[in-house]
Amino acid sequence: MAAGEKPVLSTYKGRMEKAAIALKDEFASLRTGRASASLLDQVHVEAYGNTVPLNQVGSVSVPEPRSISVSVWDRGLVVSVETAIRNSGLGFNPVVEGQNLRRPVPPLTEERRKDLVKIAGKYAEQQKIAVRNVRRDAMDDLKKAEKDGVITQDEHRRMDGEVQKMTDEAVKRIDETLKTKEQEIMQV
Repeated sequence: MAAGEKPVLSTYKGRMEKAAIALKDEFASLRTGRASASLLDQVHVEAYGNTVPLNQVGSVSVPEPRSISVSVWDRGLVVSVETAIRNSGLGFNPVVEGQNLRRPVPPLTEERRKDLVKIAGKYAEQQKIAVRNVRRDAMDDLKKAEKDGVITQDEHRRMDGEVQKMTDEAVKRIDETLKTKEQEIMQV
């Protein structure tokens, strides 16, 4: 916000909504017992002297509901891709077949499901922190606007309440998304 401008609450609401969207993206990379190409979105490969996302060196497909296949475009990167997948922490141990890597997705154990629920909780907490940081920025901007005489004390109080309401709604959406993901993970 530039000096002397009235704070626009919709910008803060948009930033809070982005936190909920980012959470859904993070949840897509959590394994739930079903194969999904997004499981490997977080995997980065050492290629050509840089670290690049897996989808820039090969294509990820799901030929069957319980298996993932990666077709590496450059034969020289097959070992790097295999190593990156093994070291990703997903518990995958791919089988190399020429320029293709295949990995059956085993059913999750109860212990692994509980670990995934904890990880999902951490992701949700990070996004709640992001929402609270947006709220803090909004409150600081409102105080500054009142101090500069751009808004009145009554407007400040009203906008304060609206910011808190937006924050509560964003946190509620994050909690609902987390609850849905937990149910999906724990479903056998």
